[in-house]
Amino acid sequence: MDKELVHLFELFISASLINNFVFTRFLGLCIFFGVSKKMETAVGMSVTFTAVMVISAALSWLIYNYVMIPLDITFLKIVVFIGIIATFVQASDTIMRKITPGLYYKLGVYLALISTNCIILAVPLINAGEKYTFMTSLVFGLGSGIGFALALVIMASIREKLELADVPRPFAGLPIAFITTALIALAFTGFAGMITL
Repeated sequence: MDKELVHLFELFISASLINNFVFTRFLGLCIFFGVSKKMETAVGMSVTFTAVMVISAALSWLIYNYVMIPLDITFLKIVVFIGIIATFVQASDTIMRKITPGLYYKLGVYLALISTNCIILAVPLINAGEKYTFMTSLVFGLGSGIGFALALVIMASIREKLELADVPRPFAGLPIAFITTALIALAFTGFAGMITL
C-alpha cells in the first residue's frame, strides 16, 4: 500500500511540475496567454479547468474500460473523449453563468475553448495509452490540472507586475509575455530527471 501511495505521489509531482503541460510540453498556450492577464480570471479558469480535467479523466476511464474495450470500439476514443469533455464544459459554463456572472463574462470565449483544449484531451488519451488504473487516472488528471493552475497563477502575477514596468515599446504586451514564458519554461526544465515515470 505504501508503495502505491509513493507511486501516486510521484505521478502527481511529475504531472504538475516535471512534465507540466504548459512549460515542458507547450500545450494549451491559447488559453494560457488569453486568461493570464489578470489574477482573478487566472484563478477562476484554474478552478474550472482542474475540475473539468479530473471529472473528464474519471468518466473517460470508466467509459473506455467498461464500454469501449468490451465493445472493441477503442478507435473512437478521441470522438468519445471530446464528447465527454464538451458535456462537462457546457455544464460548468452554465453553472458559472448562474453563480459568478462577472467571472463568466471575463473568461469569455476561453471558457468555450476548454472543450477542445489539447491539455484536457491529452489527459484521457495518456490515461488510455498508459493503461492507468482508475485512481492513477484521477491523480494524473488532478496533477495536470494543478500544474496548469500553477502556470496560470505564476504568469498572471508576473503579467500584472509587467503592466506597471517600463517595457520597451516593441516588447510591450504579448511579446514580453512570450519571453517571460520562455524564461519560466527554462526554470521548469530544472525539474527534469527528478522522477522517472
